[in-house]
Amino acid sequence: MMQNKNNLNLSPQISIVLGTYNRYDFLKLTIKNIREELKRFVLPAEIIVVDGGSTDETIPWLTQQKDIISIIQHNRGAWQNKPITRRSWGYFMNLAFKCSHGKYVCMVSDDCLLVPNAIANGYKLFEAKLKNQEKIGALAFYWRNLPLLQKNWAKNNTYHVLQVFDKIFVNHGMYLRKALEEIDYIDEKTYQFYNADTDLCLRLDQKGYVCGDSPNSYVEHYNYANVGVRSKNESNQDIETFYKKWNPVFNWPAGKNPGATKNKEYVDEGKTAEQFLSVHSITPKTIAFIAKGKLQKKLLRPINLAKKLIGKL
Repeated sequence: MMQNKNNLNLSPQISIVLGTYNRYDFLKLTIKNIREELKRFVLPAEIIVVDGGSTDETIPWLTQQKDIISIIQHNRGAWQNKPITRRSWGYFMNLAFKCSHGKYVCMVSDDCLLVPNAIANGYKLFEAKLKNQEKIGALAFYWRNLPLLQKNWAKNNTYHVLQVFDKIFVNHGMYLRKALEEIDYIDEKTYQFYNADTDLCLRLDQKGYVCGDSPNSYVEHYNYANVGVRSKNESNQDIETFYKKWNPVFNWPAGKNPGATKNKEYVDEGKTAEQFLSVHSITPKTIAFIAKGKLQKKLLRPINLAKKLIGKL
């Protein structure tokens, strides 16, 4: 737990939670980035990491980090000659959500870096909205997928938050913990991996909580950290279930795509994204793989499936 020396007996104001699996180098970089961010955040905070049973150096390293609450949830492989039942992303993340003590829960990923003051700016905005009697349940941070090559980074200054049915939802950002408690956290049963975070924000909306954006909070997302794991996750889509559930709720016109982005232009003078170069490099083989369209097909698979399903609804 990270604490200000003058507030040693106070409960954390914010809990930073993230999941990880076999991303040792990226996780270390993300944690370093979070620690630096918390130095700017003068109130007590805690870091909670849920590991899905990593087989690299992640677990030994995590257990040595005294400022991190580590939860190991073996989610793959076998135990006592029986395969371990794969649990959903919602189950996985709820372990961290339910363990948190902060007034706010900030969800990030192990392949992301916070642009300086992302958390501090989100916290200030959340506090101001609550003081103004607004029923705010979540604030989404603006983020971007980094281009493949470093030379293209400076050309891509567009960050965005995602929307569905004209409602913002959180990919990376902050939740009011008591709002999460009120709706009983993430739906662990309906969705295997993706769409559970979207569903969470729509359920908050149905309880009267606004899910807004934090205009001065930015996140860098490295989309090539572990393509193999990402591809396997994307093969377990529950998009059809999601749209069948929510299209009637919002009376969405048949065939109209409910997804959209809200964009912002921003130049990170500190070049936070370049820190990724210390842990990962794009090889000529990877570039050739991507040039053939194989990676794009994997990463675009859920989007294409969504478009196909929307046409049928």
